[in-house]
Amino acid sequence: MTLRHAQGPDAAQRPGLVRRFVPAIAGAAAVVFMALLPLLNISIPGILPTPTYQPGTLALLSLCMVFAALALSYNLLLGTAGMLSFGHALYFGAGAYGLGIALELLGVPLWPGIFLALVGGMLIALVTGAVAMRVSGIPFAMVTLAFAQAGSVLVRRNSEVTGGEEGLSLNTDNVPDVLIGVVNTRNLYWLTLAVLVIVYLVTLWVDTSRLGHLVRATRENEQRVRVLGLRPYRAKLFVFVIAAVLASLAGVAYMLLQSGTVPRAVSADLTITVLVMVVLGGVGFRWGAIVGGVLYTLLDQRLTVLAGSEAIAGLPDVLRVPLSEPLFLLGVLFILVVMFLPGGIAGTVDAWLRRRRGERARVLLRAIDDAERVPTAQAATESQARV
Repeated sequence: MTLRHAQGPDAAQRPGLVRRFVPAIAGAAAVVFMALLPLLNISIPGILPTPTYQPGTLALLSLCMVFAALALSYNLLLGTAGMLSFGHALYFGAGAYGLGIALELLGVPLWPGIFLALVGGMLIALVTGAVAMRVSGIPFAMVTLAFAQAGSVLVRRNSEVTGGEEGLSLNTDNVPDVLIGVVNTRNLYWLTLAVLVIVYLVTLWVDTSRLGHLVRATRENEQRVRVLGLRPYRAKLFVFVIAAVLASLAGVAYMLLQSGTVPRAVSADLTITVLVMVVLGGVGFRWGAIVGGVLYTLLDQRLTVLAGSEAIAGLPDVLRVPLSEPLFLLGVLFILVVMFLPGGIAGTVDAWLRRRRGERARVLLRAIDDAERVPTAQAATESQARV
């Protein structure tokens, strides 16, 4: 019996089982750490404005988690289903404006208002998705862009309902006191963390379900899926609506966190920003979308502060002009990522880990082969000696 057979199948499967549970354990540990962060005194100069227990940093981290949830929902479209949409912000804005309108005009309590906002986002996604998915590829992206522009026009021109260019403020009369004011920033932080966890679990369920396998197969070869007798249109529409509802949930969290919203929440510009987040983190990787959303939001907020600092103002014009434009720096970062890290942060890390596993597997197989050759050589020597 060789060494490979002597180890048995359990020994071969044990590393795979361990690797399967490592991401879940790491994710649970990260969630626990983030939940405890408001109770800790951690300072990161240059990245966080204040220690982690103070409202300034908690508000910034909450905003990062809101956009991480939005990036996760968009990754479900682009990474899982392969649908490039330029109108995903429409559903983010539907959640934000839907909650504001429900609280202001209908006078409902917070939780029924959240439910109405999510239902509104789902209905809008069902109608727009059913129309947009009659085409695919670039035409699909253009149709979603048209819907986003139409939504932006409706928001700007119906000022008596949406507040117009000035935006819509949150009516706090029906909002619990624990979610109002700077003193309750910690509670809002925990709320946005719960939203991020919910969005992640839903995207995980979709990715690992039969629905996720079907839309990935459709992304690779839709004609083959049709030949097998399956209905890719319904599966893609279902994923589209799920992603839209998750974006609406992120919009609800944004409305509560910012105590209002503005027309940019439904614009195509925000969708392009989310697309940059997903590409930066790595298309098709859930944790990459989170990293991309958090990293982009941190850079966007902190570079704005850096641009107005005295250190930048005192530089020569050659350096001062580009460094005083945060969008220029973010654009340069995006170009560098596309050029040198085409798979994004998560894609690059995943490729490096695959190479490491391949090298370890080759070393292990070589060691097993060497161990098997030694008894064979000894047996051959003993046989020759007996002869």
